[in-house]
Amino acid sequence: MNNTSLTTRRTFIGAAAGLSVLLAVTACSGSNPLSSDSSSAASGGPVVVGSANFPENAIIAEIYAGALNAAGVTSTTKLNIGAREVYIKAIKDGSVDVVPDYSGNLLGFVDPTNTVTDPEGIVAALPAKLPAGLAVLNASSAEDKDAMVVTAGTAAKYGNLKTIEDLAKVCDQLTLGAPPEFKTRPYGLPGLAKIYNCVPKAFTPVSDGGGPLTVKALLNDEIQVADIFTTSPAIPANNLVVLEDPLHNWLAQQVLPLVKTERINDAAKTALNDVSAKLTTADLISLRDQVEGDQKMDPKVAATAWLKDKGITN
Repeated sequence: MNNTSLTTRRTFIGAAAGLSVLLAVTACSGSNPLSSDSSSAASGGPVVVGSANFPENAIIAEIYAGALNAAGVTSTTKLNIGAREVYIKAIKDGSVDVVPDYSGNLLGFVDPTNTVTDPEGIVAALPAKLPAGLAVLNASSAEDKDAMVVTAGTAAKYGNLKTIEDLAKVCDQLTLGAPPEFKTRPYGLPGLAKIYNCVPKAFTPVSDGGGPLTVKALLNDEIQVADIFTTSPAIPANNLVVLEDPLHNWLAQQVLPLVKTERINDAAKTALNDVSAKLTTADLISLRDQVEGDQKMDPKVAATAWLKDKGITN
């Protein structure tokens, strides 16, 4: 797994809320901004799909572009353009038309006062908070977010752990490993204590964003619980157990298209929604492994294979 990309992703996610004050938000009107009479992908040249500056997002951008082209909507990509404040500006100024985003962090960016954490609530809240001229399409089931992860052995040892509620019952017997900021951030130790009454026996800071050092410490039983992103290829590779978060300590982070409404016609909307209907967290794990793992596959090659496998292209 690429250590640099993990650090970039966590920085990208963590910085979004703090930078949100740079964005002026305007409530959307009650009309449908994505109706066929209000947008035309063909009117201003190819639809440009951008991405944030980490591999997973670039892969999804290539998937979006491939799906658009397959639907007859000419599309190109502009990858790794930067963090959220950069690509939202790019969508607003017309240099980019579509970017894959993550529901919870996007809402936190445009509404720093947000307290909604569940998937449905976040998606429902987004339209009214986005800047004028921007919209989101259907959310996928694919999520990339922090998670509490244990080994299969630890899960079995402590009564078949499946959720953080289960973990809370034995939390005081276990050492938790996570990035240093996890100790003080609201979703970290404070959130686990407040929402689940889960206070670990000890906290071990590991500064690789849930990467190889964290996984090694978990497998060596130096820590028994780790904060690892849900799309990490290390999870299936090591038969790790992702504990469910039923009380939503972490914001839902469903992948969804953020679009410039005037550039997205009905054909484009249908193509992108079709991707969302078929994209899963397991897909993201596999795609990341292909691109960031030993194969070092080009994101476009991985995206092309995924589109064919899902029946979106021939």
